[in-house]
Amino acid sequence: MKAIAITRHLPIDDPESLLDMELPRPAAPSGYDLLVRVEAISVNPVDTKVRAPKPQTLDAPKILGYDAAGVVEAVGPEVTAFVVGDEVYYAGDIGRPGSNAQYQLVDARIAGCKPTSLSFAEAAALPLTTLTAWELLFQRMPFAFDGARNRGKHLLIIGGAGGVGSIAIQLARHAGFTVIATASRPETIEWVRQMGAQHVIDHHQPLHPQLQALGLQSVDAALNLADTDRYWQQLGEILAPQGHVGLIVEPRGPLSIGDPYKSKCIGIHWELMFTRARYATEDMVEQHRILNRAASLIDAGELHTTQTETLSPINAQQLREAHRRLESGSTIGKLVLAGW
Repeated sequence: MKAIAITRHLPIDDPESLLDMELPRPAAPSGYDLLVRVEAISVNPVDTKVRAPKPQTLDAPKILGYDAAGVVEAVGPEVTAFVVGDEVYYAGDIGRPGSNAQYQLVDARIAGCKPTSLSFAEAAALPLTTLTAWELLFQRMPFAFDGARNRGKHLLIIGGAGGVGSIAIQLARHAGFTVIATASRPETIEWVRQMGAQHVIDHHQPLHPQLQALGLQSVDAALNLADTDRYWQQLGEILAPQGHVGLIVEPRGPLSIGDPYKSKCIGIHWELMFTRARYATEDMVEQHRILNRAASLIDAGELHTTQTETLSPINAQQLREAHRRLESGSTIGKLVLAGW
């Protein structure tokens, strides 16, 4: 099968950082596995982090890729939720070969039915970021998806125009929050408003004065999806007593969790979408349920794809370009690759 893999951890401007290869097709699925024919993929910061220069060597080519949409080619004996021919979308398991290949094995318990109203490319933009935003807001943090219970609450989203931010805005609005998103360029400001943010502030400027200009002294919750260290002190100041902060980015150094976090009893919530698959938790099927719920909302017109551009075909040259753009920090929404 065609695949794009790494054999060394190299900077993206090295032409050998991602390589076109012919690799063996995965074996017939066992257990809960699906064998999926991959039709479209998208890129995430985790792709660039796994690929990035580091001293360790690889014993064999490594296939990256943590978002895909495709068609079920075969099912393992324990699978009951899917049959051959079903269209699926999923983020996968960071400990297994990824989606940058024509065929991939994925556990059915972390895959969902692709939204019928979306193309493969539109669907491939969604799994990792949707799971991240949903788990963070409605499972790690103490908020319900029921909109009536969150009315009157203000949620600040730092990094609103990124992949996770773009879907988090939509989910938070659906759940009844008043959403304040950060963005700094005209095109990102326009994008977060399209996603549903009622207010937009500039993350390059102090946050509290901008909130005060909106008539707010504090917010009930915040998602820091961009830079954990940079905004840590500011968030401690602007979060309300007994507020909550959600984090997805590893800090570069130690964080002080004393005052004002201690005095305000601010809840600190981490989210890593790969945790359930990595540790084979008893509730890993929850990701199947989340993706199916999201697909229903998309098909009902209540959520929308965050795809902003599609590159084609899926090959090393296009994937290097996608990694390069992602590393530039200027992408909006999700960048997708489709077609072999």
